[in-house]
Amino acid sequence: MIIDRLYEEVERKGNVCVGLDTSLEYVPSTMINSYYSVDDVLFYFNKRIIDATIDIVPCYKVQIAFYEAHGLNGMLAYKKTLDYIRNRGAIAIADIKRGDISSTAKAYAKAHFEGDFESDIITLNPYMGFDSVIPYLDYLKNKEKGLFILLRTSNEGAKDIQYLSIDGKEKIYNYVGDKIKDIASKHMGKCGYSSIGAVVGGTHLEEADEIRDRLGNIFFLIPGYGAQGGSGSDVASYLKNGNGGVVNSSRGIITSYKKYEDGIEKLDYYVRKAALDMKEDILSETKTM
Repeated sequence: MIIDRLYEEVERKGNVCVGLDTSLEYVPSTMINSYYSVDDVLFYFNKRIIDATIDIVPCYKVQIAFYEAHGLNGMLAYKKTLDYIRNRGAIAIADIKRGDISSTAKAYAKAHFEGDFESDIITLNPYMGFDSVIPYLDYLKNKEKGLFILLRTSNEGAKDIQYLSIDGKEKIYNYVGDKIKDIASKHMGKCGYSSIGAVVGGTHLEEADEIRDRLGNIFFLIPGYGAQGGSGSDVASYLKNGNGGVVNSSRGIITSYKKYEDGIEKLDYYVRKAALDMKEDILSETKTM
């Protein structure tokens, strides 16, 4: 199962997930001027990031919006990036946040678990209802795919819906978490986690222990590190014995070279350094728990 692969990769390489939310403004002008089309610019920048970090991170999260924004050429870069990640033996998480139902959800599942845009794991938004998740489950059972379902996100607007109380007791995100846990129990891997995981923002430390205790066998995708304000101490409580989750950083890694005078010349070095520094930050915090 894909979760067993991910668990083993985290054991070997740590918890850092590199986010390839690649905007053209993140790419050095020298690279932009070196290629004829936007798909080559985006892909070859991503390739450098991947090549610089492939041996020290378990997975990459590719946010589809940054590629859709460039039309057909952007989606070609998206495809080439996913293919390259998977051909290099790493795990590709497609951050697509789909949330529709019925035949539409089946079409999304086919689009992102097969064909040109095939990935290993995708993100889903369950707030239309859990019948929006069901059409993907056959791929978990028969195609070794996985899901990360939005639970409690790191943005300020999460409080508009996710933090509302039901009957003055449980918050909505607690109820969603219980539903995730229930459906995830039918797709358990040998590692003790399910191929259905949850997206949990890493910038709300006060709820971390509660969420981890409540969702014991759920593997987490944890955004919010770095540019969004999260640190190793913020995310450590979401992990169990140093595993049980991957922590995403996008801008903090892929634009790290911009902080240095010789950054463009040593882009690969600084990107790798940022990933290693993040890995060490998380590891140092999990060791103290």
